[in-house]
Amino acid sequence: MSHPVDENSVRPERGKASVLKTLLVSLFIVAIGAGLVWLIFKTEPTATRKEAARETAMLVDVQSVSRGRYKPTIEVLGQVMPAREVNLGSRVSGQVIEQSEAFNPGQRVKEGQLLVRIDPADYESALEQRQSELLQAQADLDLEQGQQAVAKRELELFGDNIETANEALILRRPQQKQAEARLAAARAAVRQAKLALERTYIRAPFPAQVLTREVTLGSQVNVGQALGRLVGTNQYWIEATVPLTKLQWLSFDNNPETSGAAVNLYHDTVWPSGQSRQAKLTQLVGELDSNARMARVLITVDDPLALNESAGQPPLILGTLLRAEIEGRALENVIRLDRALIRRNNTVWVMEDRKLAIHDVTIVLQDENYAYISDGLEEGDQVITSQLASVVSGADLRLEGDRDE
Repeated sequence: MSHPVDENSVRPERGKASVLKTLLVSLFIVAIGAGLVWLIFKTEPTATRKEAARETAMLVDVQSVSRGRYKPTIEVLGQVMPAREVNLGSRVSGQVIEQSEAFNPGQRVKEGQLLVRIDPADYESALEQRQSELLQAQADLDLEQGQQAVAKRELELFGDNIETANEALILRRPQQKQAEARLAAARAAVRQAKLALERTYIRAPFPAQVLTREVTLGSQVNVGQALGRLVGTNQYWIEATVPLTKLQWLSFDNNPETSGAAVNLYHDTVWPSGQSRQAKLTQLVGELDSNARMARVLITVDDPLALNESAGQPPLILGTLLRAEIEGRALENVIRLDRALIRRNNTVWVMEDRKLAIHDVTIVLQDENYAYISDGLEEGDQVITSQLASVVSGADLRLEGDRDE
């Protein structure tokens, strides 16, 4: 026989047991988690500080230095310009009736070579006229000399009755001077007519290259009119600028006590690699460059177009910028050191007894590659050539091959 179950009495008991059970399980899990965390921190290894770094000497490269006699090289830039240049002009007027084939831009002409001839007809006529005037003046003088002979015989007949003041008039001395003056003027006129005729031939004044030509066959020219521009081919100049501080180390050709310094010219972007031209430092121009405020100097190049003794070398072109290496005067009893080894504030790093020493040095001159030192280094000093990240005086150094202690 079955009994009815009261659902209201059973459900509350089951609900309380479930909540209690859940709470107990949660507390158990939390306790286990806390225990595990405590165990992890308890068993973690403890870090201990130890001196791991060991001081090590810096590895360097060195070079020994010595005193000697050296010639610095002063590098400058210069522009090619003509040593001799003329703007050819006409000294007479007339029509051009002849023109040389060589009288064209780029052509070379010899000294005395005919370039242009102006119509000489008018000047030939003028010369003939002046020559006839000369003959007339000579005849007048001869006649006057004959009259003087007659006057002299008349004076002898009168004896001493003639006053001295009238003697010159009787002998026609004033007339003779007039005739002689007319003869001299006629001779000068003939010379002038010959010069004018000769000037109808326009010739090259020296061996030259034609740069421009302003007239051609049939042109009508006037006195002073430009005919063309010529530049001499025997020599060119290189005008360069040099810092004032380096002038004392240069030797110029115009100084009787020294000869001009040797110069090597380079055109790096045009000439073959290593190709150069030889030149000579000749003159200091007595004026500073207006832009750079440096001294202007002239370098002379013989046979610039490589026509004679320089055959086979590259020719120079006017207006070109060239790099010039000028040989300076010799420096005595100095140490030559690569410029890269000069450190800040003109100091040099030296290895002394395997330690770093910083030397202050006195630099006499610096060129493009080297510094020339008079004081601060001694014969045999070992200069450090390596780049160091940390520079401290007295720091330990070592060389390649030293035993690592």
